[in-house]
Amino acid sequence: MKIKKVLIANRGEIALRIMRTCREMGVKTVAVYSDADRTSPFVKYADEAFCIGPASSNQSYLLIDKIVDVARKTSSDAIHPGYGFLSENPQFARRLEKESIILIGPSAAAMEVMGSKLAAKETAKAQNIPLVPGSEGAIVNLKEAQNVAREVGFPLLIKASAGGGGKGMRIVENEESIDEQLHLAMNEARSAFGDASVFIERYVKSPRHIEIQILSDAHGNAVHLFERECSIQRRHQKVIEEAPSSVLTSELRKEMGECAVNLAMGCNYIGAGTVEFLLDEKHNFFFLEMNTRLQVEHTVSELITGVDLVRQQILVAAGEKLAFIQDDLIIQGHALEVRVYAEDPQNNFLPDIGRLVTYERPQGPGVRVDDGFEQGMDIPIYYDPMISKLITYAGNRQEAIDRMTRAIDEYKITGVTTTLPFCKFAINHEAFTSGNFDTHFVQSYFLPEMLDETNEEEYLALSAFLGISKDTNDLEGEIAQNKQRSSNSWKANRKHN
Repeated sequence: MKIKKVLIANRGEIALRIMRTCREMGVKTVAVYSDADRTSPFVKYADEAFCIGPASSNQSYLLIDKIVDVARKTSSDAIHPGYGFLSENPQFARRLEKESIILIGPSAAAMEVMGSKLAAKETAKAQNIPLVPGSEGAIVNLKEAQNVAREVGFPLLIKASAGGGGKGMRIVENEESIDEQLHLAMNEARSAFGDASVFIERYVKSPRHIEIQILSDAHGNAVHLFERECSIQRRHQKVIEEAPSSVLTSELRKEMGECAVNLAMGCNYIGAGTVEFLLDEKHNFFFLEMNTRLQVEHTVSELITGVDLVRQQILVAAGEKLAFIQDDLIIQGHALEVRVYAEDPQNNFLPDIGRLVTYERPQGPGVRVDDGFEQGMDIPIYYDPMISKLITYAGNRQEAIDRMTRAIDEYKITGVTTTLPFCKFAINHEAFTSGNFDTHFVQSYFLPEMLDETNEEEYLALSAFLGISKDTNDLEGEIAQNKQRSSNSWKANRKHN
């Protein structure tokens, strides 16, 4: 069937990014939005837009009934969930199936298998995909944990079965601390995911985080679109991504790609997905997890392959066969993405809020900005603090780094603190330019005082916005007070939600 209208059950930059592809395809779009997003660009860009509730996501973007009601009211053929919110919710997938609304994503069954790390490991094991040595299933008591620890060795990692983002994860250095760390991990997993199940794996000390983009259709066809390097992280969450990885050989790339495709076939996966691996210092790779949705960093895969992943998601959801096979795909050039967060890298990357006093995007050859904000808008406290994704593309890796450095310098944001200075520092660090880095980059190489340069432009722009005339010291003090109020407000909101 042809999909004629798509409701986007998301917000911000990803909603806008999906809508743009839909417009190119002649597909009408429906936006749903919260009170906090009433004036957002994605709301204005959509063909139709409906408010579904207050700012808090559990009163708006997570309400299945309201979203389905809007889809029925607008005669939407399909719903694209983007990433986050309902994108990996099997209950949502089943509800849409019951309503005869197409989900632009995988089946509920595939979500459930890959949503449980234990079930995902079983599927990977059945496909002969390498796994980090560890427990066969969930750990139920201290004695079992001690027995597994003796087999696996120290250090080891306790991980929550249901979830990610570093929650329910504990590194254990010795047997004396197993009891305490096991209980902490289980309690955190129960609180975050409603499931206290945890398992144990050997801790890979200096890993790289490599993920493989896959696409598969309902006709038994599946391909991979090569890898993304995602090792620059803070709090176990990605900040900088690139494609291809500087460390993979063509043989290793082929082997990891085939494993990813086999995993997708093993769970009857349909659509776009990502299979994530850890790569150790000896270039042994191990299955980590599968994300059953579009990824934030899908942009770099699009640039090196020339494939619009959102377009492919829509075509596959409509029942079409993939129009290409693995041999048709080749890597061309190099792409780099930095996530521009409203966060303070000098204060443990604490989220910042405030108004975008100045907001000027970089331009020029090979520069792409996926964002959902405009100058004068406020960064809301209710959602992830990502302002945009800044992506550069060039003929080789160093040119992509140089282009990114130029783009960061041209990106003018005042009113909130962002991760742009950290990203510029990171991509120009010798460890990154040489390709000799891992997921511990921040701990190993970054200190807050490395970003201590005073930003005179921000002071002047904020001064003009406030309509006041102050010397630099006075204005710096006012900015500090505003940021402290922002920090306190953010903390209070997080605690409330």
